[in-house]
Amino acid sequence: MRIRALVVRIIRQFVRDKRTLALLFLAPLLILSLTKLVFDGRTVSPEIGLTGPASAFAEKLEEQNASITIYNSVSEAEEALKNGKLDAVIQIKEGKPDITLEGSDPSVSRSTQLVMQKALQSNVQELAPTVHYLYGGPDMASFDSFGPVLIGFFSFFFVFLLAGVSFLRERTSGTLERLLATPIRRSEIVLGYLAGFGIFTLLQASLIAWFSVQVLGMSMAGHIVNMLLINLLLSLTALTLGTLLSSFASSEFQIIQFIPIIIVPQAFFSGLFNLDAMNPVLQKLSFIMPLYYGADAMRGIMIRGEGIADIQLDIYVLAGLSILFALLNVAALKKHRRM
Repeated sequence: MRIRALVVRIIRQFVRDKRTLALLFLAPLLILSLTKLVFDGRTVSPEIGLTGPASAFAEKLEEQNASITIYNSVSEAEEALKNGKLDAVIQIKEGKPDITLEGSDPSVSRSTQLVMQKALQSNVQELAPTVHYLYGGPDMASFDSFGPVLIGFFSFFFVFLLAGVSFLRERTSGTLERLLATPIRRSEIVLGYLAGFGIFTLLQASLIAWFSVQVLGMSMAGHIVNMLLINLLLSLTALTLGTLLSSFASSEFQIIQFIPIIIVPQAFFSGLFNLDAMNPVLQKLSFIMPLYYGADAMRGIMIRGEGIADIQLDIYVLAGLSILFALLNVAALKKHRRM
């Protein structure tokens, strides 16, 4: 009877906790569905630009399922390559193909080269191509490509988790309640917490940047100050989001429950996996993911050497999300202030 009573109590506890039930039954289905969409999606065709006489190779490349765009000028094709619209550009120099690969993703470069080799293999002796890289090079490792995304992901994940748990403890320990009983404004409380946590997020961003470049030897084509800026903005977004969601949790376990819903989808839509393999409708979900903008900026800085002007959209979005979540934090504090 005592065992039965214990079993009944546990069952009732689970039934009352809808979040735990969702974590137990729905979260695995969500993650498995995302995994299938990423790894079992559409076939990704390399985007290749052709100029001048090189357009004669269009038919052969299309037979290898490449997506071909014909450009009237080399400068136009190179501009499209620089903007990430193409994976490679082929032109004819001294009677043989001259190939320029975008190069920021080694796996894409390898698959693009394979397609071009198959298309040109019948004329390999007369048309042995010359290969150049816009970014990176033939020795660029895969870790250099997805490393910047991982930097953003880990910064976001740990700050989100620690901020949520820390702010929750402020509530459960009564500290927040006592603060709200004073004349201090809710906006001042939010800014105070953000500034306090922000010092540590800045230190974390600096440590991660130094360790990644100096110890792990990641490629750094741009300026490390720009990398620090993006990492700080991404951490602030995670900080404001973590504190906001902690308002809807009553225990550390409920903070953990947000991870499969908030953090895991960000990993799938951050660019860590090839988004082009997804359904075009699902690809648009990446535009609401903070990590997508952070990872895009980090890769631009570290691999392509982009400056502030090139990543300003990512900066505006991350800064805007931080401000939005901070304002929502101020509004969420209303329910904790006693009348």
